Amino acid sequence: MKHPLFAVLGTIAVLTAAPIAITVPAFAVDDIEGADAPDLTAVKAKIEAKDYMGALADLRDLAQDTQQADVYNLLGFTLRKTGDYQSSLTYYTKALELKPDHKAAREYLGELYVETGDFAKADEQLASLQKLCPAGCEELSDLKHAIDTKVTK
Repeated sequence: MKHPLFAVLGTIAVLTAAPIAITVPAFAVDDIEGADAPDLTAVKAKIEAKDYMGALADLRDLAQDTQQADVYNLLGFTLRKTGDYQSSLTYYTKALELKPDHKAAREYLGELYVETGDFAKADEQLASLQKLCPAGCEELSDLKHAIDTKVTK
C-alpha cells in the first residue's frame, strides 16, 4: 500500500516541478549585460575624433542612468586622455568590478599604469590579459606594445 502512495506523491512532485524547469530561461553571463547595454556608437565616434570632452559629457549622462562596464571603461579612457588619471583609475576599477574579464578595461588600465610609470601594475594587467586571451587578442597585443614602447624609450 505504501508504494502506490509514493508513486502518486512522486508524480505530483514531478508534474509541479516540470513547468518551473521549463519556464526558467538560461542566460549566459554576457547576455545579461548585453540586453541593457546602451548604444555607444555616438560616444565612440567622438572618442575616435578625439572629442574627449564631448564624449565625457555623454558618458557621464549614461553613467547616471546605468551601471554598465562598457560605459565605465570608456569613461576611464576619456578621463585618461584628458589627463585625469585618478578619476580614470576609479572608472576602470568600476568596470572591472562589474565585469572582471573585460579585456578593454584591462588593456586601458594597463596603459594608465604605463603612462604613470607603474610598470609592475601594468604587467599585472598584461598577465590577466594573457589568461583571458591564451591564443592572443588585440587588447593583449596593444598593451604589450605600450609596455615595450615605454620601456625602450
